[in-house]
Amino acid sequence: MTRQISLDARNFTAVHTAIENRTLESQTVLRVVKKDKINLYDQNTYAKINGLLFHNGTIELKMKSRLLPDAPDFARGFIGLVFRANETDSEFESFYLRPTNGRDCEDPVRKSHGCQYFSYPGYTFDYFREFGITDYEAPVSVALDEWITLKAVIEDQRAAFYLNGEEKPVLEVQEMKHGSGKHGAVGIFVDIGTEALISEIKVTCAD
Repeated sequence: MTRQISLDARNFTAVHTAIENRTLESQTVLRVVKKDKINLYDQNTYAKINGLLFHNGTIELKMKSRLLPDAPDFARGFIGLVFRANETDSEFESFYLRPTNGRDCEDPVRKSHGCQYFSYPGYTFDYFREFGITDYEAPVSVALDEWITLKAVIEDQRAAFYLNGEEKPVLEVQEMKHGSGKHGAVGIFVDIGTEALISEIKVTCAD
């Protein structure tokens, strides 16, 4: 079953975020910014789609991120998705981009951290870096303030993430931390200093 998600802000629940509709380039978009947990990374900060339970399938987004006027210098334009979120928003899987670490970045270390998988609450990027685990990050060829298409293909414990219609995934995860059996909500992830803008969401449930 494929569902094109209406971007009416009333179709979403704000989880430590502020959400609203804006007109951008003559179209209605969903705007999401962090509202709480302002100085904490990899938290449950997202706009959750109402009435959708997801296990396996695909999630497709068209999105762009901008830095807010008061964004700290370590902001990276963090934008992405949350899936299989439980009812209390205390567990979920996530994938996001760091566009300032993308195509225009000249720092090779930062470029290697262009995108991130994490599993809330226990497996954040801090955890992976503390233990030298590099399997959940990869470079990306994206930038701030440009439309990016993201396609996530989820099957049991595995996830593959594709950008801008490319045939090869930018990141593959073989064993997601919450396992294969979880069902839950889908949402738009945003982090520190970022204005997330969404112009399209499509979800296909395979089961």
